[in-house]
Amino acid sequence: QVQLVESGGGLVQAGGSLRLSCAASGRTFSSSTMGWFRQAPGKEREFVAAISWTDKYADSVKGRFAISRDHAKNTVYLQMNSLKPEDTAVYYCVLRAGLLFTVVPGDYDYWGQGTQVTVSS
Repeated sequence: QVQLVESGGGLVQAGGSLRLSCAASGRTFSSSTMGWFRQAPGKEREFVAAISWTDKYADSVKGRFAISRDHAKNTVYLQMNSLKPEDTAVYYCVLRAGLLFTVVPGDYDYWGQGTQVTVSS
């Protein structure tokens, strides 16, 4: 099993920045894809960003968010800049074995508990 623990969420004003972290522990893989999804109240869970051999972003966050990974620490980060009220959601860290990018929630085998991000206008 893999455990994913997120941190770094909180309340920020529009235009501000936050950095989310996600530490993975437990079972390891020779290669894996890690990323972030989010879910706002009353909406479906949506893809935000993922990283394996390269990175991929949802159009709504491209140019504002940056995903990075520290393999030595088994940690993935999401730097969120120029935050907007519509970025308000619970953000979930995800992991799947292999290097294939996918934006489908069901394709990710492991999920964190989520961290709340609230952007005030």
